[in-house]
Amino acid sequence: ATGAERGALRPVPQQPRPIPARHTTLDGRPRRSPGLSHVSNLRMPSVIDHVSLAVNDPTTSRAFYEQALEPLGYTVLMAFEGMYGIGAAGPQGGPGLWLVPGQNPTAVHLALSADSTEQVDAFYEAALAAGGTDNGAPGERPHYHPGYYGAFVLDPDGHNIEAVCHQGPVGQAPA
Repeated sequence: ATGAERGALRPVPQQPRPIPARHTTLDGRPRRSPGLSHVSNLRMPSVIDHVSLAVNDPTTSRAFYEQALEPLGYTVLMAFEGMYGIGAAGPQGGPGLWLVPGQNPTAVHLALSADSTEQVDAFYEAALAAGGTDNGAPGERPHYHPGYYGAFVLDPDGHNIEAVCHQGPVGQAPA
């Protein structure tokens, strides 16, 4: 075949394709992920639909994230082939965070939105109880902006996981 024939456009099927099992939630519904845009206090539309976080042991990380992110309203929504999709439950929810196997993953900073300072505090306590390491107690970070209230915890792989509320009280530095 000539180069023109190999690169020829093919017609798009007119009938919708069935949704593969890997694109459905645990209860069989089609996966719909609004990315991070479902968070009420996010100030701009999100361009990110989901993020994959490499972890040494997905089962250990699943246990950590299930407990640590529960106060933020996140849960494991999908699981297949040793990977876990975590997100907000509900009709607009979807797995925005994927735990995927990776050897010696490079540590990243992942900041998750919280609706209140109480949620930030609860995340911090839950993450420590799940085996995380303190990397910054809950409190305002005025060097970011007034009212930036966050807490930081290292997960089992050393990823710096943060919960942040942008409407925190002004003048409450971390303890």
